[in-house]
Amino acid sequence: MTRRINMKIVKVDVMQLGTDVRPDWRPIVCRIYTDEGIYGDGEAAMAYDVGALGAFGMLQELAKMVIGMDPLDNEVIWDKLYRSTFWGQNGGPVTFSAISAIDIALWDIKGKYFKVPVYKLLGGKKRDNLRCYASQLQFGWGEVRIPARTPEDYAKNAKKAVAEGYDAVKFDFFLYDEKDGFFNDNDRLGLLSKKYLNIVEKRIAAVREAVGPDVDIIMENHSYTDAQSALQLGKMAEKYDIFCFEEPTTPYPKITKYMSDKLNIPIATGERIYSRWQYAQYFENCSVQMIQPDFGNCGGITEGKKICDMAYAYDVGVQGHACGSPLSNVVALHLECVIPNFVIHEHHAVNLTPYNKSYCIYDYQPVNGKFKVPELPGLGNELSESAINNSVKVTIE
Repeated sequence: MTRRINMKIVKVDVMQLGTDVRPDWRPIVCRIYTDEGIYGDGEAAMAYDVGALGAFGMLQELAKMVIGMDPLDNEVIWDKLYRSTFWGQNGGPVTFSAISAIDIALWDIKGKYFKVPVYKLLGGKKRDNLRCYASQLQFGWGEVRIPARTPEDYAKNAKKAVAEGYDAVKFDFFLYDEKDGFFNDNDRLGLLSKKYLNIVEKRIAAVREAVGPDVDIIMENHSYTDAQSALQLGKMAEKYDIFCFEEPTTPYPKITKYMSDKLNIPIATGERIYSRWQYAQYFENCSVQMIQPDFGNCGGITEGKKICDMAYAYDVGVQGHACGSPLSNVVALHLECVIPNFVIHEHHAVNLTPYNKSYCIYDYQPVNGKFKVPELPGLGNELSESAINNSVKVTIE
């Protein structure tokens, strides 16, 4: 069979997906069309909190630049988006999320063109089953989000996940207050009083007692604490055999190094670090033991693979951050199954909700705490018709 030497990108649909359940949940995605009739889907990982509209606008701008280009030339396109946009070099989440969405869609097209899963194009999978953990159990674990407030709530959620076969769980133990609402900066910054340390410790102790000694516990902090309060929490938590301390404080190489030197808990961070240039600083000062790049905001699959390979040179493990639509989840799986320094996969609580499942045509879920990688050509998942029909869409031609 003779293949065409060149395809061309003819159209890009940029979409903001919606939900009636959570107005703050707005995945930003794109679908790239070619003159061969092949299309690919990608995601900019800014679905939550503030910033989704920035990614939505930037993605429209970058989409104009790829019309007429060959979608198989992902390296050429990536470099163009990075070097000829002014804001690309040393850019932040808005720029890199938009680059990521386009890049992911290109890999989806490439896999479909060659009729293989993306992992084959990345070098082939090293593992069939990826260990994963139940993530963000302070939100609850199931179809409905119910905040955990008492130690008993934390223990119950942990037991539920372990009963489903997970041997690792993750909580932010310092997110929800005991009665109503959230802790705030006045509570979490600076040296913590014994009151707050005791609240957090009771929650950690309840989870450790509930799951026993053979289940790993990841302590998430979302960078809400500063170096001093995070150090207090880390020192207190050491006796509970914590698997890793995620985003203990602001992602900054020198502060991360400070935390790493002071604690006997591995430091994990990365969902707010973008591109190989930013990651290099953490590798060079040996401040992080597990990186968590979000392939929907660090530069996509093209850049994500480079970051993971750099980490391998420094004996740093990898866990892809996956908190978006089901597209984000499969992107992480394709990369994680290929790299030698994979540690564990994040299965976020949002992946259990009906509204998030509805965005794609397939609902991939782990079995007994293990994930298999999709075997269909490309990413192995794509946007559903209902998600597209209910989106805010801008077409670039």
